Amino acid sequence: MQRPSLPASRFGFALAAVVLLFVSGCATKKGLIVDPAKPQEIYDTKPVSVLTGKASYYYGRWIGRLTANGETYRAGDVTAAHKTLPFNTMVRVTNLKNGKSVIVRINNRGPYIKGRILDLSLVAAQRIEMTQAGVVPVRAEILRKIEIVPKIKPKATEKARREAEKKAAQAAQAKPKPTPSAQR
Repeated sequence: MQRPSLPASRFGFALAAVVLLFVSGCATKKGLIVDPAKPQEIYDTKPVSVLTGKASYYYGRWIGRLTANGETYRAGDVTAAHKTLPFNTMVRVTNLKNGKSVIVRINNRGPYIKGRILDLSLVAAQRIEMTQAGVVPVRAEILRKIEIVPKIKPKATEKARREAEKKAAQAAQAKPKPTPSAQR
């Protein structure tokens, strides 16, 4: 096996360092989780409440059917069913057997089997590696959405004020001024 040349290995190291910096810069901010599907929605990392129990997953005959909130179930969505949580609640689900977690959105009702607290979509189940087991113990952390209040840019408002003054001055110049002979 041939070793890469020194410049190539330095390039690889530099590229890895840049990628690492980029990824760490795009990672969650301290105390915040950004929903990748909707980057404008941010959730607090500290859960509102925590549930523990068993989770299962569903797919197959359910694909293409309507969920309880009226959406079409797609196995590729990262969603879950819960009996009582409000629709669109974001929940961090952690597989207690391996520590892997996924954030899901509640869009359906269920499961209706005693002892189970969540039914995950196929993709969500795959992300926490529970598809072979079928049913696993989980911790479900209900996340609180942080409201984003847009910041008003003072420069933009100052710019708008200057433009309005400029237009008013141009309009005033465009009006013909009365001549002294017309005033008599």
